[in-house]
Amino acid sequence: MASTCEQVEQGKTSWPELVGETGECAATIIKNENPLVTTRIIAVGTIIPMIYICDRVLIWINDERITVSTPTIG
Repeated sequence: MASTCEQVEQGKTSWPELVGETGECAATIIKNENPLVTTRIIAVGTIIPMIYICDRVLIWINDERITVSTPTIG
């Protein structure tokens, strides 16, 4: 049986096409394309521990709630 990480990584792992979309829109699309991940919308400048979590996708947004970098698993 495959581990959770192996199962997650069999799906899509990054979404460069979502840069410029709202964070909420990006989260919805990511969940539809890879339902095994958990999305987190994070404001640019927020300090968080940068540890790799294989089923998490961080969506970095600006003050206008627009995705500013490629959401990627980790």
